[in-house]
Amino acid sequence: MKLTWTTKGADETKRIAAALAKLVMPGDVLTLEGDLGAGKTTFSKGFAEGLGITRIVNSPTFTIIKEYTDGRLPLYHMDVYRMEDAEEDIGLEEYFEGEGVCLVEWAHLIEPQLPSSYLKIEMLRTEREEERHLTFDAKGERYESLCKEMKEFDHTGH
Repeated sequence: MKLTWTTKGADETKRIAAALAKLVMPGDVLTLEGDLGAGKTTFSKGFAEGLGITRIVNSPTFTIIKEYTDGRLPLYHMDVYRMEDAEEDIGLEEYFEGEGVCLVEWAHLIEPQLPSSYLKIEMLRTEREEERHLTFDAKGERYESLCKEMKEFDHTGH
């Protein structure tokens, strides 16, 4: 199942992310794909807010993994863009099978290490400066049901 939204600004993107965060469970894995400037960090901030995380969330570009444990669930925010080897063993499966939720930026770079079931989130810029297309692509039954729950969400706040 695929779901697509067009957001008109960062606030709408964050609203979608926060709504999704309210539905996730321990062990869920979400991947974020999109060019630089597509809004991955904005999405991550909204997602963290939806989990009740109060710390400042930014991209873990140089650390690969940032852990946020002050919300409803631990958030393991990963940016694998700088990993030199897709097969490099840094213990990702321990996070994927852990008690928190994983949000993985640039996940296509480590595809062999991803679990078989996850939610792929693609973010695309449009010709309009603030507008983004968000596509949720469910990989597995758990994420099919998550998409069904998100299907009716009104991201405009109306």
